[in-house]
Order: sequence, then structure tokens, then C-alpha cells
Amino acid sequence: MNIFDATKTPPGMATPETLYQALEQLGIRYSIKQHPSVYTVDEAKKLRGEISGAHCKCLFLRNKRGTLWLLICLEWRRIDTRAFGETLNTGRLSFARPEMLSATLGIYPGAVTPFSIINDKNTAEQKVRVVLDADMMAAASVNYHPLVNNYTINLKPHDLLRFLDFYEHPPIILDFDPLTAK
Repeated sequence: MNIFDATKTPPGMATPETLYQALEQLGIRYSIKQHPSVYTVDEAKKLRGEISGAHCKCLFLRNKRGTLWLLICLEWRRIDTRAFGETLNTGRLSFARPEMLSATLGIYPGAVTPFSIINDKNTAEQKVRVVLDADMMAAASVNYHPLVNNYTINLKPHDLLRFLDFYEHPPIILDFDPLTAK
């Protein structure tokens, strides 16, 4: 059982409603689908139903120097964190602790999403670097959680870039093929 309730956001952090308002202010079109809470790609696949577009996963990682990374890719990719560390010249990457996830990005495990950078907003102290899968960005539309794991939001990849740029988190876009575990 998960000790965190990923259908909620931590106190003082942006909520899904805050996110929707931000998207609307940016003129970003999106659709939302409610579903039971999902914590894994396998759970999400079982509930997918009529949600179209590329389905994605997000990994919140850190290195020994404390740099935080949000890797966002197509859901089927098996990420080789060693290869990523070498490619990004970060040293060894490992999963960040859930407490760091909620304190930095304002979300709980199971709800990791690129939209959570809305909570990493103090420009002088931004801690998270965003890395996007080039194949994912070539899709017609993409799906992520909107800060909670009982909804899925669908939008165009170029609108995700607009959102990240607005929140001053220009992403690194990489070919994930050589970085995917075999």
C-alpha cells in the first residue's frame, strides 16, 4: 500500500485546478479523462480505454551532487540510468526519495508529471532539469497526469514545450533509443 495519496497535492503546492488555469492562460488546449488511481504503467494500460495519443512515464532522479532530473519518455521504454548519467555527464543517477519529490515538485509518487515544474518556480533556486524523449515529442498528442494520478491530461507536444518554457524549464530533448535498456 502506498503511504502517499497521489490523488491529492501536498499543502501549499499547485493543484490540478491551478494547472488548468495556467494552461488556459497560456492558450493551451487539452482534454482530461478521470479514472481510478494508477501508480504504474501496467495499471494505466489496464484502464486506458479510449484515451488516445502517446502514453508516457516520468522518472524523478537525482545524482550524488544533488542535481534533480525529470526524465519524460514513452511508457514502454526501459531506462538505463547509467547510460543517461554518462550522456548527461551527471554521474550516477538514482531515484529521488518521495519526500524530495513532494517538497520540490509538489506531487506524490504515482503522480509524477512534467506539469509539476509549476512548483519548482523560484527561478533562483530551480532544482529540476527536464529531459524529454525525442520520439515522444514527435507524437500527435501526449498524455500525463495533471499533478494527481486519478486523471490523465492530453495535449500536443508543442504545447508541453510552451508550458515548460513559460515556467523557465527549457528541456533537453534527446534520442532515448541508445539510452533504453535492452
